[in-house]
Amino acid sequence: MTAVDRLAGRESELAAIDDFLTGVRSGTGRALALRGEPGAGKTALLLRAAERAAPARVLRATGAEPESQMAFAALHQLLRPVSGLVDALPEAQREAVRGALGLAAPPGGQDRFLVSAGVLSLLAEAAVPDGLVCVVDDFQWVDRASADALLFAARRLGADGVGLLFAARDTAEARHALKDVPGLTVAGLAAADAARVLAARSAVPPVPDVAALVAAATGGNPLALRETAGLLTPEQLTGRAPLPDPLPVGDGIGAVYGEQIARLPADTRLVLLVAALEGLGDLRLVLRAAARLGAAADALESAEAAGLLDVEPTGIRFRHPLIRSAVHAGASAADRRAVHRALAAESEEAGDTGRRARHRAEAALGPDEDIAAELAAAADLDRARGGYADAARTLVRAADLTPDRRTRSRRLKDAAVAAWLGGRPGQARSSLAAAREAAGDGGPSADITQLGGRFELHSGDAAEALRTFLTAAEQAAEQAAEQTAGQIAEQTAEAILPILADAAEAASYVGDTDAAVLIGRRAEALPDPGDPADAFLRDVLIGTGALQGGDRRGGAGRLRRALDAVPDDGFDAVHLLWAAAAASLLGEGDAAARFGARAGRVARVSGMVGTLPVVLESTATAERLNSAFALSAALSEEGLALARETGIANSAAAHLANLAVCAAVRGAETDARAYAHEALAIAIPHRLGLRVGVASYALGLLDLGLGRFEQAHERLTALTTAGPGAGHPAAVWGSTADRVEAAVGAGDLDAARAAVGFLERWSANATSPRSQALLARCRALVAEDGAAPDLLRRSLDLLATDSAAAYDRARTALLLGERLRRERRVGEARPHLRHAAEAFGRLGAVPWERRALGELRAAGEAGDRAEPAALATLTSQELRIARLVAEGLPNRDVAARLFLSTRTVEYHLYKVYPKLGVTSRTELARLLTQPPT
Repeated sequence: MTAVDRLAGRESELAAIDDFLTGVRSGTGRALALRGEPGAGKTALLLRAAERAAPARVLRATGAEPESQMAFAALHQLLRPVSGLVDALPEAQREAVRGALGLAAPPGGQDRFLVSAGVLSLLAEAAVPDGLVCVVDDFQWVDRASADALLFAARRLGADGVGLLFAARDTAEARHALKDVPGLTVAGLAAADAARVLAARSAVPPVPDVAALVAAATGGNPLALRETAGLLTPEQLTGRAPLPDPLPVGDGIGAVYGEQIARLPADTRLVLLVAALEGLGDLRLVLRAAARLGAAADALESAEAAGLLDVEPTGIRFRHPLIRSAVHAGASAADRRAVHRALAAESEEAGDTGRRARHRAEAALGPDEDIAAELAAAADLDRARGGYADAARTLVRAADLTPDRRTRSRRLKDAAVAAWLGGRPGQARSSLAAAREAAGDGGPSADITQLGGRFELHSGDAAEALRTFLTAAEQAAEQAAEQTAGQIAEQTAEAILPILADAAEAASYVGDTDAAVLIGRRAEALPDPGDPADAFLRDVLIGTGALQGGDRRGGAGRLRRALDAVPDDGFDAVHLLWAAAAASLLGEGDAAARFGARAGRVARVSGMVGTLPVVLESTATAERLNSAFALSAALSEEGLALARETGIANSAAAHLANLAVCAAVRGAETDARAYAHEALAIAIPHRLGLRVGVASYALGLLDLGLGRFEQAHERLTALTTAGPGAGHPAAVWGSTADRVEAAVGAGDLDAARAAVGFLERWSANATSPRSQALLARCRALVAEDGAAPDLLRRSLDLLATDSAAAYDRARTALLLGERLRRERRVGEARPHLRHAAEAFGRLGAVPWERRALGELRAAGEAGDRAEPAALATLTSQELRIARLVAEGLPNRDVAARLFLSTRTVEYHLYKVYPKLGVTSRTELARLLTQPPT
């Protein structure tokens, strides 16, 4: 059959592929997934795409079922021709990719997203100068580590000239995996085209009636048409004899191959089975293993002559995946085990311990600790390379083969961790439940209980997570008490403090002050840790508990001591987040913002992308508190995408809530409500009091900015009195200034004074100028008219040198201008109102700008809307890139931190410069670092 006939009736599919290739050759990143049943012609379309890709480079890989649990097997096949370009990658990505591809020892504990980012960068390098097309067939059998890396790249293709073309069977699992990739269904052929295929393969041309019957029976499947045509006699094709009933079509075409295989000599069937179970297509390995089993030297030639496989210089390839399936199905279990034993022996001689372990496992008849330990070691290697999802499946199999219950429980726990890090939360929970069950009468260990709490905290009920962590802390204390006297103190501090920190995090999500007090007392009972970072963390937990238990002086002192111990460099992102939390409890939002921003920088540099969504929660909040609303929203968009990719639903709720606040500042009512309601839909059932509070605050701030004071007063007051998330300390404190203003606007001065009293108590230990300025502004709102202007001026003076307080300064200037105008001091009012209107305009705070302009016109000056700041013209991606460039990072490092290719960064900068009216990195840095007055 000619290539033209193989593609008969595929005009629309070929047009889509041509469009895909045109985009790639023009420098645009593209991804396309072909989906269809076996034999639909997906492979033929891929081959045609590869033929037409020139001058673009083509890389190819094919998923193989025996390789589907071997981390990075498909990626190694795809990228082997361009592995020499790895040296061009940023250091962290370079080492990650080298480890994943087996070019060097893996760094150990590698974040899977760092490998994925490195793959994206490598593809971009390989696309120079004419573009790159990656053709991946049988994607449904690609190992998970390779699939994750390729899909990560597919979601981030920009101006790279990289095209990813996948083909997969149309199954529910494949559809889910490829859900973010534009898809093209390769369906059955129309009747006329089916007749052409039949005519090309049949001994005689079929009459129209027969062609129509065969086309209908096969559903137009090209492979089924070809195979069926070859089985029909001339009499049947011409209608002189009846057609067989049923026809060997659909999934049943595997039976056609099965019958063909069954007629082959025993040695030929044996070598086919070796090739099917080996999976790599390694000719030398297949021949050696077949010889070990006694197969004749020419057995492979007979299989090739039968048309079932091709022997090429690069190895052995089955003519169709269904042939491999038929070989496997037609062999007895005993024969399969014998082949796996032979392949294990040959893998051992080749020094491939991972494949040896997997083949031994397939040959096992029951539990075997020796084999289980080998599998666990293979999983360790996969984890070190970043192949967590594949490691998880290997560990589950190792657990199945483990005779000892406690060891089985531990391996299942490790499988749960690997599955979680591999982005498979459902599998992680299943493995953890199995680990608990396997623990037996002694019950699960503290680390298994703690792990369950972590899963719950990330994507489940935060209150349940808190209960679980407290239980884990008790278990750890009991286990530590069983140690010898000389070990108790050290073991207790080392085992319990991280669990208490997890519990404190859960308590902060929920807003459970009683739990915070309990956690603080338990932390205080621990011995002093020797490690400075642990000592810092213990002080934060003790100070938080004391402060929320009513000992404001003692708690504030302990928190202050903790913050004084934070080094300028050396703390990881997690500890910096605790520093931000401590500063917030002291009422110092500006200090909290600084620590949050530092945490984001550290997390990006570390390359541990799996932690980044949570870190970006604080970083985005920090930028919002620093008046950088566009950047805050951009960071939350990034965090939201990563949270969804990693399955961290509760982090997604946090980013949605922050996006709601940023939209509320802009007066984008539709967006604010949509983000807030989506956040609440996650946060309320998960009992995330803080997220509920922030999302509800966004709706109140929206009402306040739009002048709906009574609605704003009602919403913001509800944060302190009723409903899910009510009374959460951080939400109450963070909304106090707006609550005071809303209460005054609604005419409820008693509520306003009560809110000011709360802020005075909360800020009693705060020393930062911004916290004092906020308190002065709120006091002014409830002060007598004569005292109010002086308090507002004091607030402005305190913020005068704070370049990140543009929004707070504008809010204060607006209030001062309004107060002065009401006192008929319009000459004094105008400069303040003018400043407020201009600042709000630059910040994109549309409703606040509108309010300031209205006041300015009432003061006798015709104010015009200010031009938005140049940064407001940038997209979220452009803004993230511009900020990192302004910090002095070269393009390659910017690309590494944002998980983009260098070419994508360059493309965006090409658009950023004219938008901002700058021509150099120096000018860009000056623009982005100047105070937003």
